[in-house]
Amino acid sequence: MIQRPPVIRLSLLAAGLLCSHASFAAATATAGELKVGMEITYPPFESYDANKNVVGSDPELSQSLAKAMGAKASFVDTKFPNLISGLNAGHYDAIISGMYITPEREAQALAIPYANTGAAIMVPKGSELTPLVPEDLCGKKIGLEQGTTWVARFKQLSTDYCVPNNKGAITVSEFPSAPEVTQALLSKNIQAQVEIAGAAHMIAERTNGRVVVTSQKLVYPQTLGIYVKKGNEATYQALLKALQESKQNGEYAAILKKYDLEASN
Repeated sequence: MIQRPPVIRLSLLAAGLLCSHASFAAATATAGELKVGMEITYPPFESYDANKNVVGSDPELSQSLAKAMGAKASFVDTKFPNLISGLNAGHYDAIISGMYITPEREAQALAIPYANTGAAIMVPKGSELTPLVPEDLCGKKIGLEQGTTWVARFKQLSTDYCVPNNKGAITVSEFPSAPEVTQALLSKNIQAQVEIAGAAHMIAERTNGRVVVTSQKLVYPQTLGIYVKKGNEATYQALLKALQESKQNGEYAAILKKYDLEASN
């Protein structure tokens, strides 16, 4: 067996790493940069800190994936309902923004599962209403962020369960962002807010207890996904490999533990 000199072996290793990073770089619109679309008003998934840095579970995952790709992550702040249209218009390489995987979204973009979570129900402190499950919201006014999967779920619940059982229809009001839903709740324009569990507990904390979480179990549990433009196979495959690397080096598990998320299959 021919033994290669150490210098040659190191050169081959370096060449392999360069080729790997080069193939990853080709997977993003701008070499060395992974542009991620997200709505940066959604703690603990993504928000600005006091120094205008983007923080949260999704930025941390984005940075882990970008590092595995030999790139740096950058963030494009986009309203939630416009994220997929922005992706398909080429404004960013991927969406990582607390977005559930649904058949409707998979019809528009490729999805990579990365975590499991669910929703929570919130009411103002001192409210006579203490809903534990969605059915407790029959006959009530609730607020939801535009574009979330719960809009259709609660409308269906109202039609299929609340009205036939004479419990009153659920009045669903949609708002452009989660903070605007919370403001409507505090202003008593709605009686309850439904939000992803992690964000709900953060809202309760940031309002100094003026909003409280009443549900005790996850409401409508679902899987969060990374979204990539259809036909962009290079980016899709690169992100799959980067996610696997993040899992292997322990960064993925650390992020999920920090933000109380569950691993997806």
